[in-house]
Amino acid sequence: MNEPLVFLPGMMCDARLFLPQIAAFSKKVPILVMPLYGHDTIAGLARHILHLAPPKFSLAGLSMGGIVAMEIMRQMPQRVVRLALIDTNPMTDETDRAAIRQKQIKQVQAGKLRSVMRDEMKPNYLAKGSERARILKLCMDMAEALGPAVFHRTVYCPSVSQRSMRNPQGN
Repeated sequence: MNEPLVFLPGMMCDARLFLPQIAAFSKKVPILVMPLYGHDTIAGLARHILHLAPPKFSLAGLSMGGIVAMEIMRQMPQRVVRLALIDTNPMTDETDRAAIRQKQIKQVQAGKLRSVMRDEMKPNYLAKGSERARILKLCMDMAEALGPAVFHRTVYCPSVSQRSMRNPQGN
């Protein structure tokens, strides 16, 4: 296992999400953490990551990062030597989820990113346990650092491109 390890964080998260894993694995392999913003589609994110990544690499994706990892596997599976998909799925949002996302976008545009993340998003994704409060604070810090514009782009990104993951022609 000499290939670099590429981490793909979840929605509204950054490299801080993987600090314990970075500390453990960086003693053995180079580590890269790729941001999941800057493109309007999962396919675009995957292409960008493939452009930046080394020719061969191990890949670990959490949640939305796992969705992007699946798209990387669809586009260029020969470059990935190991794959870890963590707490993710390949399904598009249900219709009722899309309505909720629209409400969240309006709230975030009205300056309520913190409350949307704290009350509606992050608690739904965190397991109960002694570290939950610390991890929730970390997630909130990451979300606030990324800001409303990243929230808006990433909320739209999965619903558009997950359809293309299932059917690359978009039909």
